Amino acid sequence: MATASAFFRLTIAPAALLACAGTVFAQADFPAKAIRFLVGAAPGGATDILARALAPKLTESLRQQVVVENRPGANQIIAAELTAKSPPDGYTILMVPSGFTINPAIYRKLPFDPVRDFSPLSLVANVPNVLVVHPSLPVKSVKEFIALARKRPGEMSYGSSGVGSPSHLAGELFKVVANVQFTHVPYRGNGLMVIDLIGGYLQLSLPSIPASIPFIKTGRLLPLGVTTSRRASALPDVPTIDEAGLKGYEVSGWYGVLAPGKVPGPIVTRLNTEINRILQVPEMREMLSRQGADPLLSSPEEFASIIVTDLGKWAKVVAAAGIKAEQ
Repeated sequence: MATASAFFRLTIAPAALLACAGTVFAQADFPAKAIRFLVGAAPGGATDILARALAPKLTESLRQQVVVENRPGANQIIAAELTAKSPPDGYTILMVPSGFTINPAIYRKLPFDPVRDFSPLSLVANVPNVLVVHPSLPVKSVKEFIALARKRPGEMSYGSSGVGSPSHLAGELFKVVANVQFTHVPYRGNGLMVIDLIGGYLQLSLPSIPASIPFIKTGRLLPLGVTTSRRASALPDVPTIDEAGLKGYEVSGWYGVLAPGKVPGPIVTRLNTEINRILQVPEMREMLSRQGADPLLSSPEEFASIIVTDLGKWAKVVAAAGIKAEQ
């Protein structure tokens, strides 16, 4: 005669096996439906441009639609919260800039934990920023711009893609290193900011190259220097800000793809493999380089390590600069 505990094992064990088998099947069958690719900025910025470059290639390789969905606002926090609270099944992914690791130092209470609530999938690219000014400004070089800023302290305005964004911190670092003052105007993405800069409502900015290069090529924005230690392949004739006269200045930023926390390992591996494979296709690499983005390959573990390291680094920078969310 079977005991109660034996009966429990006999009835529950098969159910557990079936549930486990269903989970394994779901992972092996991934993806079985469309994938939502969230972007936390308005169209036109580097985050949006990179997601839209990657999405059609993922659609081809995964044989399911990968649909880009812009959810701008709160310095990309809205899209990050949507991702963090989505089911951990791989059907919601998020393109993030390195500013993702800056937000925890700026905002006291985030609706998610930047480490626990996300599954890093892969890095995508390293993207330099570029100091650009409106053509009406009477300057042609970084040195001339610094001289003008010192003559007109606080009179000029610079735009960024949001408080705590890479373009914001690039501007704050420039102010400190060059000993100049201009007013920060935050926007909900580089695309919106560039429109006002072209219209003359702002005098300068330090947007990503992908967000600004179309306007640089048509002469609607004047580039003075790139923020990285080396010249950008997309703008080979533009000097680095360091070589243009502001010694010691350097800012660079990565972009990568996250999923909700606790996504099963096989799905993380599948998405990482596909993203890395796409980034190695010569056509894709050439297209990203033309946009000013240098493709980056990584494992999920490498990307996770970079996030943790940058969280600590930017916490120190933000504290030293006294940057607050209400700015």
